[in-house]
Amino acid sequence: MFDNATVWITGASSGIGEALARQLAKKHGARLILSGRNVAELKRVAAYCGGAEHCLVLPFEASDFAALPGIVEKAVKWAGRIDMLVNNAGISQRSLAVDTPFSVYRTLIDIDLMGPIALTQAVLPHMVANKAGRLVYITSVAGKVGSPMRTAYSAAKFGLNGYADSLRTEVAGLGLNVHVIAPGSTRTNVSRNAITADGSSRGESDAAIEKGMDPTAAARRMLREMEKGKRDIVIAKGIEAHIAALKRVAPEKLFDEMEAVVAKGYAQKMQDSGEEQSDDTLTHP
Repeated sequence: MFDNATVWITGASSGIGEALARQLAKKHGARLILSGRNVAELKRVAAYCGGAEHCLVLPFEASDFAALPGIVEKAVKWAGRIDMLVNNAGISQRSLAVDTPFSVYRTLIDIDLMGPIALTQAVLPHMVANKAGRLVYITSVAGKVGSPMRTAYSAAKFGLNGYADSLRTEVAGLGLNVHVIAPGSTRTNVSRNAITADGSSRGESDAAIEKGMDPTAAARRMLREMEKGKRDIVIAKGIEAHIAALKRVAPEKLFDEMEAVVAKGYAQKMQDSGEEQSDDTLTHP
């Protein structure tokens, strides 16, 4: 499925994006298009994955929609064809709705929802013309369960789930596959880079993130589940796996549990120290 494929990964300079790039290069001999904003880190990942012969470093800002036609043209010219697009780039949030101005919502929605949609829409005609392709969306458990201090983030990830599920119905008969992957806490910079109520980066991680899944292990599981043909994939453990499952089978119970998390002081603890974490509290990105 992935052997010798050309795979375009956004958010490829670190975390899950980097881990996927390394796995695809090492185990499958994939050619990679690596996108993100940090050019130095993208080049570092590219060097590990085979250098210029096997990788194209193609930096861009996820919300620079006007630049996308030219970016896609460069990717297609280099690759000839794009076998898989992994929409991984994104930013999380740590702020209460009552404290968060609308401008922060616009920023998060543009990056986490409109960015993947805009890139997909630009790549889609090429995949349809080839009658083959794989579209992958890295969302979050917070895209399945409404989560405190993540109203904008959850809104974007819920929206991305809806877009992908609807798109799947349209393109399945055209030879395209769509996968939505919802990881739980993973040891990345997601919490450190999360946006706060004033629009700045949080600058510190969460204990749960630091104790979360290893990105390499998470990437391996993602690829295995896609190889099995799974379309809706949750990569989580513990309380995160529990709440994702509860949303499907007992949503009213889940709402009670989530409200109780806030009632126990979750938000205040996060604001005071960044420490959210015992095993029975909310932990996902």
